[in-house]
Amino acid sequence: MPETGDPALRGDCANCFGLCCVALPFAKSADFAVDKAPGEPCRNLREDFRCGIHTRLRPSGFQGCTVYDCFGAGQQVSQVTFGGVSWREAPETASRMFGVFYVMRQLHELMRYLSEGLARPAARPVHAELRKALDRVEELTRGAADALEELRVPEVRADVNRLLLRTSELVRATAGGKPRSRRGADLVGKRLRGAKLRGTDLRGALLIAADLTGADLSLADLIGADLRDADLSGADLTGALFLTQPQLNAARGSAATRLPEGFERPAHWTA
Repeated sequence: MPETGDPALRGDCANCFGLCCVALPFAKSADFAVDKAPGEPCRNLREDFRCGIHTRLRPSGFQGCTVYDCFGAGQQVSQVTFGGVSWREAPETASRMFGVFYVMRQLHELMRYLSEGLARPAARPVHAELRKALDRVEELTRGAADALEELRVPEVRADVNRLLLRTSELVRATAGGKPRSRRGADLVGKRLRGAKLRGTDLRGALLIAADLTGADLSLADLIGADLRDADLSGADLTGALFLTQPQLNAARGSAATRLPEGFERPAHWTA
């Protein structure tokens, strides 16, 4: 399954007001070199809203930035919801803009997963429902700032999740064998070298620093799986369900790792 080709579901920093660099907080840690409060511009944010250290985030101590994706929410909020007027030009809108961005990011993430479901032939029995759900969520993203601030996102997410679960069942059934579930499993640091995980439900699984060298993850459901520092060297992720580029960026891998069509091999992976 290729990464979605819809540009509206990919971050476009050139048309965003640096919202993720301002709205979101982070704490000094292995992922971030400094503390930053919500609403406080990152010290690396330039006047043109671009990152001053974008090409050297990892060596500069900002690894956390390399594993984040707004799924296109940034440009939607900047150019559509707020009509191209930035928080710097209109400081009185800053708080509202940042709050809307948080909501919009969740909606765009749901749209990304729904779009993938529609591209899966095995999920054809629910394509009509997926299309209706995608249209509904897309309509919400075009709402005014007030409506977005008041939106009950958990309710929207619950409706979409029902369809994504059904999509997962239909697609994973094509893997053959008895469906397996490790949903939400604590697999932190586990040795899973060469594991046969084809078609396994790994939703929300904690795979931090897990050794997945040579593992078969084809057709596995990886929605929400935490792959930070997981070793995917030589692993097979072809056809993996609901995989995102940030998940790959957070992991380790090699030239032998098999990726779904349309995904980029992270620069920090070994040759």
